[in-house]
Amino acid sequence: MFHFHVAPSGDDSGPGSADHPFATLERARSAAREAAGGALVHLRGGTHVLTEPFSLGEPDSGTVYQAYGYGTPGQEEAVVSGGRPIAGWQVRDGVWTAEVGDLDTRQLYVDGRRAERAWIPGLPGDARATATGYVTDEPLGWRSPGDVEFVHRGVYPWTEARCGVASVSGSTITMAQPAFGWAAELYNSVWEGQTSSGPGLPTRIENDPSFLREPGTFVLDRSRPGRHVLLYLPLPGEDPARTRVVAPVLETLVSVAGARDVAFKGLVFADATWLRPSRPEGFLHYHGNGYYEGGGVETAVIGEGASVTYPTASVTIPACVTFEDAVGAEVEGCRFTRLGATGLGVSGGADVVVRTCDFDTLSGGGVVVSGTRNASVEDNRVHHVGLEYSGSPGIGVTGTYGCVVANNEVTDVPHCGITVGPGEGTQVLRNLTVDTMRTLADGGGIYLAGTQGDSADNQALVQGNVIKDTRTPYNFGLYTDYGASWVTVEGNVVMRADSSAVLEVGPPLENVVYRGNFWDADPIGHDNPPSGVRYEDNVTIKDGPELDAATAAIQSRAGLLVRR
Repeated sequence: MFHFHVAPSGDDSGPGSADHPFATLERARSAAREAAGGALVHLRGGTHVLTEPFSLGEPDSGTVYQAYGYGTPGQEEAVVSGGRPIAGWQVRDGVWTAEVGDLDTRQLYVDGRRAERAWIPGLPGDARATATGYVTDEPLGWRSPGDVEFVHRGVYPWTEARCGVASVSGSTITMAQPAFGWAAELYNSVWEGQTSSGPGLPTRIENDPSFLREPGTFVLDRSRPGRHVLLYLPLPGEDPARTRVVAPVLETLVSVAGARDVAFKGLVFADATWLRPSRPEGFLHYHGNGYYEGGGVETAVIGEGASVTYPTASVTIPACVTFEDAVGAEVEGCRFTRLGATGLGVSGGADVVVRTCDFDTLSGGGVVVSGTRNASVEDNRVHHVGLEYSGSPGIGVTGTYGCVVANNEVTDVPHCGITVGPGEGTQVLRNLTVDTMRTLADGGGIYLAGTQGDSADNQALVQGNVIKDTRTPYNFGLYTDYGASWVTVEGNVVMRADSSAVLEVGPPLENVVYRGNFWDADPIGHDNPPSGVRYEDNVTIKDGPELDAATAAIQSRAGLLVRR
């Protein structure tokens, strides 16, 4: 195998050796393609800045990209970044400002810390919705209304929408289209005799210079095309001469399509954004990683006199690192951080392994796998994700065959920890979820929905998982939902959830077995399981220390195999 080296201080005219490394990943890719029998590309420590997405295809099969010294005490931190450092700050009235040309981004990182966009908690005064937006009885005084974004948290308990403002005249707000029209089309429900239509009043409003009140927040003012201005209100002690500020620019860092046996090991993927929600189409979230782009809705009856509309079709939040139709790919020991969408997305292909990675500080979810055969997501740590798109799960799989999700640790997420959509033969084994459902409701530490096979031979297995501290009211720690069928839920532990599990859902569960589970509260429907559920040998222990003692063996096997 040929070895090549890349360093931020390298030279692409050199040989790519350890002493004379290349400067760019693109030059290393060209050299690896020319090498017979595969290549190993070593990334030296430092930040490898991309000016465009790094793409690999079938000619790159067999190539491994890894941090220099990977797996040894001397491993170097190699960061693949799509960000742009911000310089030239001016300070006025305590606010840092920088002219940034045509820069467009939704995130900012200050000395590695995620800065929030400046915001206010809803519309001031006596506000109401209109056919085209909103009206209130207080003057608004927004300086760049076309950059303002409304956040609608809890339109449905599991949903959070984002819609932009088109213009403001006095106290009348006209919302951007088609987002506002789509929202009126999508969000319609009947619950306990109450009918609601549209997104309602915003729960939070972001991104105007007049909102800069909390230290550590920022605004991007795009009111002058090509002469955008970034504004940042610093934390105490921050100095523009010494503070490193990075704005993500690229939306995709790395894409792999149609390649075999490509691997990434020990790398840090950082500093990417996702601009789609800032467009007039907004972000009309429905559930999990899915959002609405028009095309019509249908109505689901969820109980007597209760219903919600849902998209006929939805689109998935993209990932900043993607594998499409890849076979035998490995992602091992990497970190995904400071990304404006999902961290890692795998679609199609087969035999993809995601192992011992860390996912944190992400606007979307950690890992999403769809349509892949025999994928494995194991021994990964996922935490502090869904920071901008609160419905995003820590780990999500759907449409897969023989996918294994095992020994992952998922903590501090705004909705579900692990979600499984329709598929075949999925195994969810020995995972640990803690502090899930911190923001939105109606989900669980582990959530599974839809058809999971057609017999006991290819059913889903949810076994040996430990689910602790499912936070918001109206949640189900271990949740088989919406017509789940051919599932065995066995030997799991659930504690400190609003509801440990639920057996009565609509559409009803079919060929679902709950066996040998432990919880601190009886599941809803346990005393009279519906016809599609077998409920046997489950144990309820209400005392916490007693439950811990009885399940010590299960708990010791759940979560990370390699502590880090």
